[in-house]
Amino acid sequence: MAAVSRADRADDAALLAGLALDDPAVSAAFVRRFQSAVFGLAVSITRDPVQAEDVSQEVFVRAWGAASGYDERRASVLTWLLTITRNAAIDAVRARRSTPTDGELLDQLLRETVDTTADLETTALHRIEAERAVRRLHSISPEQARAVVLAVLGGCTAKEVAERERIPLGTAKTRIRDGLRRIRHSEAVDRG
Repeated sequence: MAAVSRADRADDAALLAGLALDDPAVSAAFVRRFQSAVFGLAVSITRDPVQAEDVSQEVFVRAWGAASGYDERRASVLTWLLTITRNAAIDAVRARRSTPTDGELLDQLLRETVDTTADLETTALHRIEAERAVRRLHSISPEQARAVVLAVLGGCTAKEVAERERIPLGTAKTRIRDGLRRIRHSEAVDRG
C-alpha cells in the first residue's frame, strides 16, 4: 500500500516512466490521476458515455504501449495523453459511423421510406419524380440530404433526425431548412 501512496505523489513524468516499466502500482496511480480528464474529453467527442468508457480504456492501453517513446520536451504528459484520447475518440466515432457511402446511404434511406406497393402507372410516375428528387438531393450536401430524406420521406421530426444522426437539434433543423431551400431553388432553376 505504501507503493501506491508514493506512486500517487509522483510527478506525471515519473508515473509515465513507471507505466513504461509495467509497474502495477504506478499504472493504477497513472490511471487514477488522468482518468477523469481522459473520460471527459472522450465523452465530449463521442457524445456517448458508454463509448467514452471504451475509448478511455483504449487510451490507457495505447499510453502503456507508447510510454517508452514519450518525450517531455514535446508536450506535458497530460497534453500527450489528451492527444491520444482525441485520436482514439475520433477513431471510435468514425468506426461507429462506418456506413455505406453517402450516395448509398441516401439510396438506402429512400428505399426504406418510399412505399413500394403501388400499381404500375403510379410506380412509373413515382419513379420519374423519384429520379428528379434524387438528382436534387445529390446536389446538396450529404448531411443535408440525409436530414431532408428523414424529415420529408421518413416523417421524422427534427428531434428524431438529431437523434438518428447524433447531432444537436439546432444542427438538424438547420440541415433540414437549408436542404429544402436549396432543393426548392434547384427546382425553380430547372423550371425557369
